[in-house]
Amino acid sequence: MAEATTKTKRMGRMPAALLAKVRQVGELAADKKARDIRAFDVRGLTLMADAFVLCSVGSEPQLRAVTSSAREEMKEKGYRVLRVEGDHQCGWLIVDYGDVIFHVFRDKAREFYDLDRLWADAPEIKLELDKA
Repeated sequence: MAEATTKTKRMGRMPAALLAKVRQVGELAADKKARDIRAFDVRGLTLMADAFVLCSVGSEPQLRAVTSSAREEMKEKGYRVLRVEGDHQCGWLIVDYGDVIFHVFRDKAREFYDLDRLWADAPEIKLELDKA
């Protein structure tokens, strides 16, 4: 993806504070061993948020761990959770921070809803996660 990591043609460069928030969510997911973590700049494409962060988990306990960590650690960093949708048994949980929406999927739910394809036209945000 050429140059679409932190810029969009529609909205210009992503504000540094928003980019930092997106990356913090991605790092929290990675810390809890979530897989296939991707973020999309959806400014100008939807009114519901400026960015989406998606990740996959392998089990219900991991879904709980990732979402709980995201809620608690982002709150400690000063970010307010506006709402949480879904539940641990449905295979998809959303944590809404207003400008960033964090989607945590079990594998089958991610495949079924296919948000990666739905938002494929949105520039992907480079998360710079450590692969160690």
